[in-house]
Amino acid sequence: MLITFEGIDGAGKSTQVVKLKRYLQELGREVLTLREPGGTEVAEQIRELLLQTKHDIAPVTELLLFAASRAELVQKVIIPAIEQGEVVILDRFSDSTTAYQGYGRGLSLELLAEVNRIATFGLRPDVTFYLDITPEDALIRKFSEKSLPLAFDSEELDRMESSGLEFYRRVREGYLALHTAERERFELIDAQLSPSEIHQRIITRLEQFETARLTCN
Repeated sequence: MLITFEGIDGAGKSTQVVKLKRYLQELGREVLTLREPGGTEVAEQIRELLLQTKHDIAPVTELLLFAASRAELVQKVIIPAIEQGEVVILDRFSDSTTAYQGYGRGLSLELLAEVNRIATFGLRPDVTFYLDITPEDALIRKFSEKSLPLAFDSEELDRMESSGLEFYRRVREGYLALHTAERERFELIDAQLSPSEIHQRIITRLEQFETARLTCN
């Protein structure tokens, strides 16, 4: 089973990944948590390259670097884990490419669909949880957690985060479009809810998914 979490930085994905992993382990499930880009030695090096502010990376180059990292992770880690019966929880996956490089950077959605198909080897999430928050609120949350003054050009922001508010507004539009197009898979949750409320909604949705799967079988 593949569960993915999506949303802009500051939405609270990492917190929910930890909570869900603990919950599933208490049920006796084998759980593997991963992040994108990352998860293998090569993918982590690509992650470092992508996030460094000193690099001015062209949109297509950025797309292909993300895809290379994803292909490495899917082939070497995710597919083997799923075949062994593990639940894989992934912080970002192919939907991020659609939202960030498609809506955010303005690359062709048709091109992205083909690149995603190649990089994922056709693998698709069973359930995706999108934590929705405005870019303004996400940035405020990020800086308040670190007790830093709010600054949109702060050195605390990595290369992706430094893309600006308009970029992140377009990214959010992309995520909302994905939710509209794939409501059965793509679950939208208000990221401004408390962590416990968000966690409960995630559990409820997974219970519904399991029930539906058992019914189909």
